[in-house]
Amino acid sequence: MKVDVIIPSYKPDDKLKKIFEMLSRQSMNVNKIIVMNTEEQYWKIFDNESIPDNVEVHHINKSDFDHGKTRNDGVSYSDADYFIMMTMDAVPADDKLVESLVKALESDEKIAAAYGRQLATDLSSIEEKFTRGFNYPDEPRVKSEEDIKLIGIKAFFCSNVCAAYNRDIFDKLGGFVNEAIFNEDMVYAHKLLINGYKIKYENNAKVYHTHEYSGMQQFKRNFDLAVSQKMNPEAFDGISSESEGVKYVKSAALYFIKNGHPFTIVPFVIKCVFKYAGYRKGKSYEKLSYEQILKYTGNKEFWSNRQ
Repeated sequence: MKVDVIIPSYKPDDKLKKIFEMLSRQSMNVNKIIVMNTEEQYWKIFDNESIPDNVEVHHINKSDFDHGKTRNDGVSYSDADYFIMMTMDAVPADDKLVESLVKALESDEKIAAAYGRQLATDLSSIEEKFTRGFNYPDEPRVKSEEDIKLIGIKAFFCSNVCAAYNRDIFDKLGGFVNEAIFNEDMVYAHKLLINGYKIKYENNAKVYHTHEYSGMQQFKRNFDLAVSQKMNPEAFDGISSESEGVKYVKSAALYFIKNGHPFTIVPFVIKCVFKYAGYRKGKSYEKLSYEQILKYTGNKEFWSNRQ
């Protein structure tokens, strides 16, 4: 049984070095680390030092990057039974990450994907600590098609920041959508559920992964998120994510008060307004001009490639 790790990268920094180091320490051996690096000129960080022998790097042009296709291309370089998708800023928290994800996949033949828990660091803001805890609690969960009626969009939530996949099933279902501005993981996860497979959230598979986004960055991120939902109606039509947003804000307010940060509520809510505004704009992207879209998106190359 072989396990590969696939990591898209763009302007990598010391976190990627740390990822390589932590993957070398895993209790379960990683066969190969496949890096899909955007723009070879930004690989300079590794010019004067060796990289691990099991790291395989493929350079692509920025104009060729796509969240779905680039990951599919990475999978094509693997012949492993299971592969783990990671991002270049998700650092394994311990030496059990790979083992925990593989055990999750092997715990039930119907489990075709397993995603890990994302942790904030001690240096993370109180907002980011709340967000990671809200989205990635300390309890595992197995989700099937029946859960769509119970928890809506959360049923096929799955993050390629750190997620493992059964290769045979991945190939059988055609992999990630080849044209994806965002959400390639959730679109595939939805496909798994409606085809009778299951997804496991594995809380014992842990990575440190946080982002401190500004209001405008949140706007652009949620614009792209909504565009991805609009472009994949088979997964998202009829399933609202707005009620989950209301729950998120209410839970955050209680968390901030409980932890002695009541004044954090105001800037947090302002960022949520940016999120919601971006989401609403993205939902109606077809009514926007090309110039407006380029102003709102966080992925200009995606749109230029569609022209």
